[in-house]
Amino acid sequence: MNKKPFPSPYRPDSQIASLGAQIGDPAQPANFPETILRFRNDRWAETIGLADYDDATWIRHFGRFEPLPGNMPVPLALRYHGHQFRVYNPDIGDGRGFLFAQMREGDDRLLDLGTKGSGTTPYSRRGDGRLTLKGGVREILATEMLEALGVNTSKTFSIIETGEALMRGDEPSPTRSAVMVRLSHSHIRIGSFQRVAAEGDAEFMQQLITYCLTQLYNVALSENPAAQLLALAVERVADLAASYMTAGFVHGVLNTDNINITGESFDYGPWRFTEYWDPQFTAAYFDESGLYAFGRQAEALHWNLGQLAVALRLVSEAPPLISALERFPELYQRAIIRRFLWRLGVESIGEAEDRQLVEAAERAMSRERIPIDRFFHYYRFGSQGAFATPGEYQIAFTELLQKHTSVDAHRDAYWTNGRICSMLINEVEDIWQAIAEKDDWQPLNDKVSAIRAMGRALNACS
Repeated sequence: MNKKPFPSPYRPDSQIASLGAQIGDPAQPANFPETILRFRNDRWAETIGLADYDDATWIRHFGRFEPLPGNMPVPLALRYHGHQFRVYNPDIGDGRGFLFAQMREGDDRLLDLGTKGSGTTPYSRRGDGRLTLKGGVREILATEMLEALGVNTSKTFSIIETGEALMRGDEPSPTRSAVMVRLSHSHIRIGSFQRVAAEGDAEFMQQLITYCLTQLYNVALSENPAAQLLALAVERVADLAASYMTAGFVHGVLNTDNINITGESFDYGPWRFTEYWDPQFTAAYFDESGLYAFGRQAEALHWNLGQLAVALRLVSEAPPLISALERFPELYQRAIIRRFLWRLGVESIGEAEDRQLVEAAERAMSRERIPIDRFFHYYRFGSQGAFATPGEYQIAFTELLQKHTSVDAHRDAYWTNGRICSMLINEVEDIWQAIAEKDDWQPLNDKVSAIRAMGRALNACS
């Protein structure tokens, strides 16, 4: 499922420079009044050789943005366009963030360090380029939970409080400010290709495709690199859609500028975890039509891939792109089954039987209103005894589950301790209130520890 962190030395490798000035514009970080370190992700800092930084050094690089040794001398605000709620917008780009470092981890995967809330850029328009501290805390909670649940997600690498009072219309103001650093496997979006297509620059489109295939997917070029890239992206994004569903996660703003070409989930705004298997559940209050509702996320991501295919028509004939795009539904269905079995902790016994199990699980959760996290927690390794009076759909699911073999004959004590790890909106708000009212960070730290314990238990048999 999600990649596990392993220690590696620091190996800077600024491959983004190979794309020249067309990929982004130089940006300067804001000069913040304060830099108070609130969160550092040492687990993932080890993967890029930066865990030995003391706090003062950390703040210099991730609060003041002193360039990392041998890395990018000047940050880049990346250029892109995008469909936002299916309305095309050419006037976007990195408006409150930039890419400022790239490096290799132990298996040579190229990783980016990018920011959110680091100040204005050429694409800020009327925005202040800042991030609220609450937004940073929410990003920690989203990425930690998704990582534990096996979702291919960016990692919240650092949160530094910056001492400014921000005015926002959607939360009590003035509110505290922060700058976030994100560790991600690329910041190239579907919207990056849309911009190049809109400008009609076929030469740069080929260059961008080559960069993604050779530096992000680590493959040799085929006869049709554009179709090759789309096929790879379809595989990754279909799996991403399935992982959202199995996690009970709703991203909220699945616009084409928020979809990474590597299929890695990132850029969390009005996200929510749905308590129940409710296809109509939405995360964003402004998503009045339910375009990005829980049950429509696969459709939304497939549509976004269609926009990537349209952009790639600049350098490719349509038939191979259509063939790649048409694989999405089948790949998504396979991924749903694989990820359901993983979260339940059981082995496959055949495509038809596995599909029946997943369909029975969905029916049990939706028709009997069983909370998603409770369902998966107690059925992991067959702990169905936690449900005193199971309904008919739950009984039908249990009968199918009993035909599957556990991936671990020795039941992990985590699943029988009764402590269910969830991330519902009331929990998020309680964690934030402790910080906002008492500057108490212990509930956040405790939650991160609990999430990581769940992640270890889920991955123990992977």
